[in-house]
Amino acid sequence: MLDTALFPLFAALKGRAVLVVGGGAVAERKVQALLHAGARPRVGSPELSPALSDLAQAQHVQWLPGRFDAQWLADDIWLVIAATDDTVTNRAVAEAAEARRLFVNVVDDAQLSTFHVPAVVERGPLQIAISSGGAAPMVARHVRRQLEQLFDGAWGRLVELIGQHRGSIRSRFPDLGTRRQFFDRLIEGPLLGLLRRRQDGAAQALLSQTIAGHSPAGTGSVVLVGAGSGDPGLLTLSALRALNQADVILYDRLVSIEVLQLARRDADYIEVGKSAQGRSTAQEHIHALMLEHARAGRRVVRLKGGDAFVFGRGGEELQFLRAHDVPYEVVPGITAALACAAYAGIPLTHRDHAQQLRLVTAHCRDSMDTLDWPELAKARQTLVFYMGVAALEQIRQRLTNAGLAASTPFALVENGSRSNQRVVTGQLRDLPDTARQHQVQSPALLILGEVAALADELHWFGNAPLHALPTVSSLPAKTSTATLADAA
Repeated sequence: MLDTALFPLFAALKGRAVLVVGGGAVAERKVQALLHAGARPRVGSPELSPALSDLAQAQHVQWLPGRFDAQWLADDIWLVIAATDDTVTNRAVAEAAEARRLFVNVVDDAQLSTFHVPAVVERGPLQIAISSGGAAPMVARHVRRQLEQLFDGAWGRLVELIGQHRGSIRSRFPDLGTRRQFFDRLIEGPLLGLLRRRQDGAAQALLSQTIAGHSPAGTGSVVLVGAGSGDPGLLTLSALRALNQADVILYDRLVSIEVLQLARRDADYIEVGKSAQGRSTAQEHIHALMLEHARAGRRVVRLKGGDAFVFGRGGEELQFLRAHDVPYEVVPGITAALACAAYAGIPLTHRDHAQQLRLVTAHCRDSMDTLDWPELAKARQTLVFYMGVAALEQIRQRLTNAGLAASTPFALVENGSRSNQRVVTGQLRDLPDTARQHQVQSPALLILGEVAALADELHWFGNAPLHALPTVSSLPAKTSTATLADAA
């Protein structure tokens, strides 16, 4: 480990020669990075990998065939990288570079290196470099992955936009302290949101107004975020980013505690869930909360289970925000049909069983009366019922009356993708009875179709699927009470 701190440095290598000693996979990666920076790599090695050979033939790199020769360190070389698997060669490269006062990086050898290649997060002209001083490169890579989640492409476009107006900004704010305050307001304001929504013209206009001192009063924004079915690992990077930037989080009852734990700790958390059994928050009140906090200049995340646009009233909420001129974004989530089926080992489509997929809501009688049951009863398709636990008897009756075979397989996925997931399988004729036997509770998803039978074969997460429990009438006549108790 180095006993002195490293001096962080970004090198301008465009058009400059850099020597890379080595012709294998590691050298390939270094050469690609150098080409990306505009450098002119020279590769010294007895042989080249196919990719490096192609680059040499295309004259993107210059090949110096043979074993390392100190004469390769010509006067026009700016940097040296030793990327061979031979420690003797690497040391010779390092010593020769040191003698010519050239900075050298010896791959995986911090002691011989006079410069280190950091892990990098790159967003256009914005680059974030992370180094562990050679002590723990894997830690640096882990930090890079964390930063990848926090900084999206809009940051690169922000840097480009500000770069276009750099002269105007310096003229308008010659004092460094005032200029810093300007940038703080700019970055914390709506500009990034406009760039994230690819509204580049509006972003240009806003920046020009802000420089001229005519920017509108600070306004907040709302991001509709789909939280998925419960497993926090299913969140998208955009969802994590929004949760870490939120000032206020309005979350539904079905959002798991594990997901909430990934959000910004000092945000205001407000539960606005809906429940058929307990206390519910009126949709109008949710609208009022979004408007109140956005108009107060806060960044609001409206966090919904699954996906906001699949039976989630996301469209209604956007219509309200649009009517009140509140800026908004949408981050899709993995809807319950996809997550629960995958975690139960059920392919929603399968060329041998189902070529169609229908997502259906069955949370109340009115919604069930609007469904085309004869269409739902057709063969070679998969039906997924959301919010249907309380209506299993009606679902069975209407589907069988419409012609769906009573032997059609079903799967009930309770708490899908969560640690307490349960899967119950059977045939349509036994659907409500089997659910009662196993006391299936909401949240649970009903999957109907031939593919549901594959849960027994393909399950991989949690316990194996449960089946209908034997009843007294189905047991052999001589079965004892003790045996019945054991079976239950």
